[in-house]
Order: sequence, then structure tokens, then C-alpha cells
Amino acid sequence: MAVSEPPLHHAQSGKPSLGRSVRQTGRWSGYRHLLGARLRELWREPEVAFWVFAFPILLALGLGVAFRNKPADMTSIAIVAGPGAQDAVAMIQRSPLKSSIRASVLNASEAAKGFRLGKFDLVVEPAGGGGFEYRYDPARPESVLAHNEVDDALQAAAGRQNPIRTTSITLSEPGSRYIDFLIPGLLGMNLMNAAMWGIGFGLVDMRQRKLLKRFVGTPMRRSDFLLALASSRLILMVVEVGILLVFGVLAFHMRVLGSWSTIVLVGAIGALSFAGLGLLTASRAQKIETISGLINVVMMPMWIFSGVFFSYERFPAMIQPFIKALPLTALNDALRASILEGASLASQSGRLLVLAVWGGVSFLLALRWFRWT
Repeated sequence: MAVSEPPLHHAQSGKPSLGRSVRQTGRWSGYRHLLGARLRELWREPEVAFWVFAFPILLALGLGVAFRNKPADMTSIAIVAGPGAQDAVAMIQRSPLKSSIRASVLNASEAAKGFRLGKFDLVVEPAGGGGFEYRYDPARPESVLAHNEVDDALQAAAGRQNPIRTTSITLSEPGSRYIDFLIPGLLGMNLMNAAMWGIGFGLVDMRQRKLLKRFVGTPMRRSDFLLALASSRLILMVVEVGILLVFGVLAFHMRVLGSWSTIVLVGAIGALSFAGLGLLTASRAQKIETISGLINVVMMPMWIFSGVFFSYERFPAMIQPFIKALPLTALNDALRASILEGASLASQSGRLLVLAVWGGVSFLLALRWFRWT
């Protein structure tokens, strides 16, 4: 009958049937083709390969350098200068734990400032009768560890049979705690994230939706458009600074020693600086995936090196100039000086200059390279 003739016709003509074609190509043929296509897409999108492979390695490298297992960098202490200070240094050098303790002899104000800013884990002050007084923060694990380690070192140097007399003072009052160090760092990081993501991501989104293309036919200048985007961060900046600082004051009894106007001005300069960086990264990006990768590439070194969660003093001295030249480092240092020490705006001129250079150069480059489509 007619219905049975097509298979017979194909068999006689030598053309493979559908069933034979599937058997010849194999069960996993479709999978192999799809996998190959996906790998080719990955190769054509280097930003994807970066975040999959390179980013975890760079992050591990940066944190590994900061927290590398070298005894000389594990415990950093400040010894208050005065009678008995050099004796304390000599005793630490005689102890079996000398290789894991780095001691600096400073005056009382410098030692207290360094401890408050996270440069030192413990402050040791010689007391009468050959004893010592420890000042540490029980909320900071590294401070508690330093207290125990230094005490062991001094007791071992003095001889365990006749231990030296020591007293301990916990520095938990506002101004010397880890939370006081952390909040200005979080404030700086939040200003960076909000400016770069808010401007960079939004600009590329407008480009993708062809909204920027409509501006070409208007009399609006490119500089006005970019400057308006950057300036829009100032309004949100005031809200961001106020909310985080008020939260710190109410929730953690944080002391704001500086002028609120100085803090707002420092935050404004920081927000404009990162707004310029956001404009630069988004000046030519066409896809959301591309701008996401570019923004993270710019911000990643500052997440690691700029002292948001821990002091950048942990890193080797040879890279300290590079770290201090980063805009987030300058912003964090200026915010901590203004909030925790009451520093004036004029005293932060060097750090503000770093922010102004980053923001100004970025804006000029963005103005030159920006395209509407």
C-alpha cells in the first residue's frame, strides 16, 4: 500500500532513515555541540573568563599577602616611650616568641592613635616596679591574641618562677574599638560602590535601551550630560553619610569628633571622584556584562588594599606608596581622621588632592572617549 512505500523507497535508494541517522551520530552528539558552542562563547567574552578563573586567584593572592603566615607580621605592638620601654624591647628580644612580635616604641599619643586606627594590636606601657600595663580591645580577636602572646613573651623572658607583675586594661570605650575603625571604612566603600555602580551601570543600561541615542539630536552638550550624572551622586551622598554615621552613633555609641560639615565635604569630594571613575568605565561599554566586569576590575584592588576591614599597614612597605595613591585609601584615611580624630579639612589636603586628581582626570578622559551609541 502507499503508506508502506516511503520507507521501502528510502531503503532502496540508499538514503538513511531518521532512526539510522540518530544511531550514527550518537546519543551525546547534541551535548557535544552545545558544549562546544558554550566554550566558544566563553572565549569570545574575556570578562566572563576573568571572573571565573582570574578573579578568585587575584583575591586569594591579595588576602594571602595581607594575612601571610610570617611570624614577624602576626603581632604588632606599641610600647609607650619612657623608663622601662627599652627594657621591654630587650625582654621581648630575649623571649622564644621574639620572631612573632614586632614592637615599636612611641609616645603615648602616637601609640594610642596607632591602636585606634588599627596599626597596632596592643599597647604596652611600663609600670612601676618593673611591671607592665597592657591596653587591648577584647572585641578584636587579634588584640586578644596579642595580649596573650606578649604577656607570654615577657613572662618567659623574666622567668616563670618569679613572674613580673602586669595589669590589663580593656579599651572598649568609643573611639578605640574595632567598630570605630570599621564604620569609616564601610562609609568610604559604600560611597565608591554607589557612585561607580549607580553611574556606570545606569549609563550602559541607557545605552543598551537606545536612550542615549535620542540625546544626539538635542542641543545638550556632552559635558553637561556627564557632569549632571556625576553631580547627582552628591544628593545621595549626604543621605548615605548621614544614615551610616547616625547608625554608628545610635547602635554602637560611636563618637564623631570631627565637624559634620568637614565629613560631608570629604564625602562629597570622594563621591565626585568615584563618579568620574564610573563615567570613565562606562564611556564605551556596550553590554551590562562588560560594565560589570570593568567596574569590578577597578574596585577589586581597593577592596583588598585600601583598609576597609583591616589596616593596610599589614602589607609590605614596598607597596605602601601604591596603596596610598588609591582613591579609596585616601578617602578612608580622610574619613577616619575627620571622624575619629576631629581633623580639619585643611589637614587632609594631601588626601583630598589624590581624590581630586583621580576624579578630574577620569572625567576628562570620559569626556573625550564617551560615545552615545
